[in-house]
Amino acid sequence: MTRSDELVFLPLGGAGEIGMNLNLYGFGRPGSYEWLMADLGITFGEGSMPGVDVILPDPAFIAERRDKLLGLVLTHAHEDHLGAVPYLWDRFECPIFATPFTAALLKRKLGEAGLVDKAKITVVPLGGRFRLGPFELELITLTHSIPEPNAVAIRTPLGTVLHTGDWKLDGDPVIGPTADEDALQSLGDEGVLAMVCDSTNVFEPGSSGSEADLLESLSAVIGESQNRVVVSCFSSNVARIKTITRAATANGRSVALAGRSLRRIDAAARETGYLSKLPPFLDESDYSGLAPDKAVLICTGSQGEPRAALARIAADSHPNVTLGEGDRVVFSSRVIPGNEVAIAALQNQLIRMGVEVITWKTHFVHVSGHPARDELARMYALARPRISVPVHGELRHLREHARLAGSCQVPTALVAENGALVRLAPGPAEIVERVPSGRLIADGDRLIAWDSPVVRGRTRALYHGSAVVTVVLNGGAVVEQTQLTTIGLLEDDDEEMMHVLREVIAGAVAESSSRAGCDDEKIREAVRIAVRRAFSDALGKRPVTSVHLVRN
Repeated sequence: MTRSDELVFLPLGGAGEIGMNLNLYGFGRPGSYEWLMADLGITFGEGSMPGVDVILPDPAFIAERRDKLLGLVLTHAHEDHLGAVPYLWDRFECPIFATPFTAALLKRKLGEAGLVDKAKITVVPLGGRFRLGPFELELITLTHSIPEPNAVAIRTPLGTVLHTGDWKLDGDPVIGPTADEDALQSLGDEGVLAMVCDSTNVFEPGSSGSEADLLESLSAVIGESQNRVVVSCFSSNVARIKTITRAATANGRSVALAGRSLRRIDAAARETGYLSKLPPFLDESDYSGLAPDKAVLICTGSQGEPRAALARIAADSHPNVTLGEGDRVVFSSRVIPGNEVAIAALQNQLIRMGVEVITWKTHFVHVSGHPARDELARMYALARPRISVPVHGELRHLREHARLAGSCQVPTALVAENGALVRLAPGPAEIVERVPSGRLIADGDRLIAWDSPVVRGRTRALYHGSAVVTVVLNGGAVVEQTQLTTIGLLEDDDEEMMHVLREVIAGAVAESSSRAGCDDEKIREAVRIAVRRAFSDALGKRPVTSVHLVRN
C-alpha cells in the first residue's frame, strides 16, 4: 500500500433499481485501480418494449479495464446476480468464484451458451477464504430464497467492506444452514469500514418470516381443493419447491414440474445435495394423465412472463396442461415492482377460465427472501459499520435505508446510484466521480444499447406505427402511382387517406425538385417530412417513415 492508495466502490447495476446487479470494488492509485466484481445479473423486460425479454447492465467501464479486473465473485445464483454472465463473460474473460450450488447452476447456463469449457469457475466452500490481489475475501453464510447466499467480507489495507448480497435472517430456512451470525459478530468486533447492503424490504416493518412457516398454510390451500392445483413460484426458490412438495405429499398428491428453468434448478439442487432425498419430480407431460386431486404442478411464470409455462396455461396454449372451472392456481411469490400490470392480466385470464386464483393478499403463501426493518437493524448491530451504502433498491428504498442506518448509529450513510464512484477510504466517504453506466438489451442473438437507434425506432413504431413509401420518378415528377405500406396506422379500406397522402407526396416531390433540382436525398427527406406531417394532422401520429426513390 502507498500513501496515495484508495478504496472505492462503483455500482453499475442494481443501485437505484431492483435487479441487474453489477458491483465493482477498486483498490490502488486513482486511475490505476485493481478491480473486483461482485455479481453480474439481469432484469427482465416488463412489456413496454416489444421483443425485449432480457436487460443487462452496460459493462463498458470495466470492460475497458479488463486487464485490471481480478475476478468475479458471485454472492448467489439468482438471475439478477448471475444471469448476465453468459451474455457478458467474453467481454472480461476473468476468473469466476462461486459456492457449489451457484457454480453448478452457472455451469448449466454457460453450457447452453457454449462457454462451459472456456470460463474458469473456482468453487469456494461455504465460509471459504481466498485472495485476489489486494483483496482478501471471506464468504459468510446467510439465508435467502435460494441455497447458499453469501455475504462477502472484503478485507483491504484500508479497511474491510461487508458486501451483503441478498439476505434475510431465517431461523428455520428449510434448505441449508442458518445465517452465520457469529461470523458477522466477529467481523464487527474486528472492525467494518463500510457495509454495502440489500434495501429491497426497507419499508417493511418487523421481519420477513421463516420459510418453514409456510408448510401448514400451503398444505391447507392444496388440501381444500378437490380439483387441479398449480403453484407458481420463483424457479430458483429451492426451499419453496421443497415446501410445496411436502405440502402436496401431505395431501396424497404427486408433484410435476413445468418450465425449463425449474428443471435446471432441480438438477443443480440434486447435484449439490439439496433435494436429493425427494423422489424425482414428474414431467409436465405426466400431469394431465393424473386424477385432478392426485397431483400438484409447480410452474414458472408468477411474474406474468409471457413465455413462461403459466402464461401458456392461461392462454390455453400449453401442450400438456389444461385448466378449467374449479381448478386452483397459487401465486407463491411477491410482485416485483414493474410487473403489476402483467401479473394482473395473467390472473384475469385465469379467472376468466373459471380458475380460482390464490395470492399472498388472500392467503399466507409467501415469505420474502429479503430483510425487513428489524433484520436490517440486527445486521447493523452485528456488523457495526462506520459507513452504510444501500444498494439493491430504487432511489426511494436507498434513501429510506440511509435514514434507517442513521437511526442504527452508523456515522455515515451515503446514497449512490449506478455510475457513482464512491471513495470509501482514506478520508470521509464521498462520491468523487460519475462514470458512464447504462443498459443493454438482448435482442435476439445480439446485445444492443438501450438508447440505440434500433430501440428508439422500435419504440416509436410501437406508439406511432410505421410507413414505407415507394416513389417512382422521372426527372422531378412522379410517373407511377405511389406505393404506400403502413403498419398500425390505416384501415385496409381507407382510400380517402391514401388519396390525401399520394397528393401530399406528389406535392413534396414537385416543390423539392423545383428548389433542389433532382437531388435524391433532399427529395427523399422532403417526402418523409410531408408524410409524417400528414399523419400528424389527420391522426395525431408521427410514424417511423422510410422513403424509397426509384428512377424511371
